[in-house]
Amino acid sequence: MTRRQDWEPWVLFMLQAVEATSGWTTAKIGAIRRLAEQTAETARGRLPKIYSRELVDVIFEQPYCRIGNLVEKEVAQRQAASRHLKDLVGIGVLREMQLGKEKLFIHLRLMQLLTRDSNDVAPLLPAPVP
Repeated sequence: MTRRQDWEPWVLFMLQAVEATSGWTTAKIGAIRRLAEQTAETARGRLPKIYSRELVDVIFEQPYCRIGNLVEKEVAQRQAASRHLKDLVGIGVLREMQLGKEKLFIHLRLMQLLTRDSNDVAPLLPAPVP
């Protein structure tokens, strides 16, 4: 390439790569937004007393959430934050997991969306009955 100064094929290849990557990334962002809206609608409909946009925003900052995340963002005090996250577990939005002394609340659908090539957002299934 450098000896012949034949840069055009390489530049075209790189531009196609950037175009493909940006298209995939834009689709991934769209899927995350759809999932956030589905989650907000579900929480608003099934848990109207605890629903807030701030709560949904916090559980979308990363694919897991701690009680402390809600407290830090001033969404709720510690005891209420714990109840809110457990309520979200109860309707199937999150899954609770013990990690040492700490509890993590995993957003499995967000985790799947982030780790798979697919941008499909599956509908929220009813929570299993304990």
